[in-house]
Amino acid sequence: MSRWRSWANQALAGLFAPACVACQEPLAHPTEGAVCAACWDRLSRFTPPVCATCGIPLPSWRRSCLDAGRCARCRRRATVLTRQAAIGPHEGVLRSVVHALKYDARLSTAAPLAASMRVAGADLLRDAHTVVPVPLHRVRAWSRGFNQAALLARHLGPPAYPLLARTRATPPQVSLPAARRHRNVREAFAARRCIVDRVVRATSIPVADLIVVLVDDVCTTGATLDACGRALRAVGVGEVRALTASRVVTGPRG
Repeated sequence: MSRWRSWANQALAGLFAPACVACQEPLAHPTEGAVCAACWDRLSRFTPPVCATCGIPLPSWRRSCLDAGRCARCRRRATVLTRQAAIGPHEGVLRSVVHALKYDARLSTAAPLAASMRVAGADLLRDAHTVVPVPLHRVRAWSRGFNQAALLARHLGPPAYPLLARTRATPPQVSLPAARRHRNVREAFAARRCIVDRVVRATSIPVADLIVVLVDDVCTTGATLDACGRALRAVGVGEVRALTASRVVTGPRG
């Protein structure tokens, strides 16, 4: 198998010269994915100390944030999400990899990206009962052919269940200013009250009091995650956390 893979790598590299989706350099091992090993090593990562609520690094110069363990924005604003985490900021290599998965259907990036999410969100996942991908509307899911959040969720460890459905189509969040994003997704999601076992269809588990981790590719303003969290809490979920591959960081958090 290793000999065949080596031959395949040489053939693909010679015939097609596929490039890494992040650095655009030719891939030495095309059969191993769309991102080179050097770029995986260069992923930007959040490092402690981070806010206990949103997961964004705390400003080392703001003593009040360090003492509280939460950034000033999270202390001012209530949210249904008790804890959040992401690999790192939505920039550089990480942004390129997320975009390659989401917009270019480079599905081979999902498993290694999720592996980094498992590390970043280890504390969130440790006692979680289930991970729940943020859903696409059925029309967008049909046109794209996959849900990137669902691809990531299946590699995170806890069982992944589609507890959420998007009840109405909304304009893409990326096309809207931050002030309109919460209004755009308000009441756009509905949650199921039971988990239906995939193996034994007759078995169902009530979601009441479960610990759920929402999964998505990127968090920008948090509007979509918040709307999903509210839908889950409305059917009795005990705690909602959120784990994303990347997170947009804008402005001072102190």
